[in-house]
Parts: sequence; structure tokens; C-alpha cells
Amino acid sequence: MSENLDLIPEAAVRAVLQDILGLSAEQVSAFNADTELFGALPELDSMAVASLLTELEDQLGIMIEDEEIDGELFETFGNLVAFAEMKVSA
Repeated sequence: MSENLDLIPEAAVRAVLQDILGLSAEQVSAFNADTELFGALPELDSMAVASLLTELEDQLGIMIEDEEIDGELFETFGNLVAFAEMKVSA
């Protein structure tokens, strides 16, 4: 997956979650800001987190530093989208 999503963070996050975690388009399209991720999606384990972050960097043309990653980042879909939006606008 390497198409540019015109730097729309929410669309990129949805596409990466679908691609990396193997989730259905229907499942991912139903995610809202309060949808729980880490701990609620069995597909989202520590290995998937690393792949997901790498793919978001590639899709959005951003650099994610290790110290920016914490448990809150993956608590909800909204947290992850807000983080991506912040990184793109930085």
C-alpha cells in the first residue's frame, strides 16, 4: 500500500488500519472518534503497532519519534486521527 491519500489523516488512518490489521472496509468505515483500538481489536498487537506507525509515516510523509508514542495514542480511533492530523500540520 503506497498510494498517496492527499495527506488526509483520517482517510490514511482508516486505510492503514484496514491494510495492516486485515480489517474489513465496513468495519473500519464504522469507526468513530470513540472507537476503542488497543485492547479492543485482537489484531492490534505490539507488532501491528510498529507496522501501523511505519505505514502512517509513509502514507502521510511524517516522522514519528519514539517518545511521541504512548498508550493513549492507540486507545481510540479519535486519538490516533488527532495525532496524525497534528503531525501532518506540524
